[in-house]
Amino acid sequence: MSRPPARGGDQGRPQNRGSNRGSAQRRHATSHKPSNRPQGEDRYPEVGVQARLVAGILLNAALEKRTGLDEEMAKSPARDLSPADRAFARACAMGALRRLGEIDQILGKRLKALPGLPTMTILRIAVAQMLVLETPSFAAVSTAVKLAERDNKTRPYKNLINAVLRGIDRDGFGVTKPEANLPEWLAARWLANYGDEALKGLAEATRFEPPTDISVKPSADRAALAQALEANILEGGTLRTDRRGDVAQWPHFEDGDWWVQDAAAAIPARLLDVQPGQTALDLCAAPGGKTLQLAASGASVVAVDRSESRLKRLRQNFERTRLHAEVVAIPAEDWEDDRQFDAVLLDAPCSATGTYRRNPEALRAARPADIAKLADVQHRLLDVAAQKVKVGGKLVYCVCSLEREEGETQMIAFLRRNTGFKTVAAEPASVGAPLEALTKEGWLRILPGQWEEKGSLDGFFIALLERTA
Repeated sequence: MSRPPARGGDQGRPQNRGSNRGSAQRRHATSHKPSNRPQGEDRYPEVGVQARLVAGILLNAALEKRTGLDEEMAKSPARDLSPADRAFARACAMGALRRLGEIDQILGKRLKALPGLPTMTILRIAVAQMLVLETPSFAAVSTAVKLAERDNKTRPYKNLINAVLRGIDRDGFGVTKPEANLPEWLAARWLANYGDEALKGLAEATRFEPPTDISVKPSADRAALAQALEANILEGGTLRTDRRGDVAQWPHFEDGDWWVQDAAAAIPARLLDVQPGQTALDLCAAPGGKTLQLAASGASVVAVDRSESRLKRLRQNFERTRLHAEVVAIPAEDWEDDRQFDAVLLDAPCSATGTYRRNPEALRAARPADIAKLADVQHRLLDVAAQKVKVGGKLVYCVCSLEREEGETQMIAFLRRNTGFKTVAAEPASVGAPLEALTKEGWLRILPGQWEEKGSLDGFFIALLERTA
């Protein structure tokens, strides 16, 4: 079973970040009026038609395949763009992905019948520019028409494109609901599991690009790094910044004292609370954010992952941070090693539906059938992980999924068949988790709608267990 490309917010690629959106700005249904403020063009000056073309390619690649956007970014024509055009193209595609349901609502009100995908792509990218990037309407409209003229499939629709976009510019976007950005089957599941208010928060979290979260070595000067990175210090010690651009160019990156990791993704390793000299095992370790945390604590760490290519990024991170772990490239189920550990962390392969703030393509890539298949994998991996824990040792199981079958249901079944383990109730404040994430069982169920006033965080299920026999 292949693993999703993003593991709970352990970020491997540089990304631009938007500003936090507080609760005062959240509205269940929002009426939009196009803005002529040149924000989008100021951020990405002198971008041209080719950048818009690439944006459409990236959008469709992401809709077709979870890793499609990043794969296309590494190929022509995206690879051939200037840095400014590449940034603009990616921002357009990501904006369209985040607001795709709303964008299609806006277009649906003006289209008697849906045109083919090439024409819809031009329209979606143009509306994303106007709605998300606040590109001047005249620029979005004129470049969309120019794009249509370049292709035989879209040339007959250039007048339609022009009329639709000018109508939106004249009349506004109208009222849209963020729930439209959620696939219907997921929205129905989340409504049943978490209720109406939680669903509103989950939907609202689709709309905005999140800030960048940073984990810091315990030995580093956290306050000084926060000042250098223009960051706030969150509960638990994560730094949160609205800086934009290539993280490799940020202050003290080469010093190796920090790495990018979503605030929620940093919680599982904190729960283990490993001490210097203890032994720790990270199963399904790549790309390595949690492994870095364990190693930085002073533990002796073994990192196991089936993907050699993903472990390459882990090794690069360890080289930059000057930390150490024993790295084993093998499926966890096939790893024949009799050692047991003081602490074991299993961040299992999952549907990754909790990561949609940073990876909006996760919502489109997930399928109902995937959840049952992945639950079977998680079941097997949990039993493997249990065998690696010393008596008196701790096990953390986590998934960056919002699906109960991959979280709560999985943990209930594990404890029934493994009576030598018991739950250790989490203390949210001590590990940097929202207080409302604590379940009655003592587990953590983190939803993207939580901590909205701070900029939210990725969705996770996390359980801390102790082996008693």
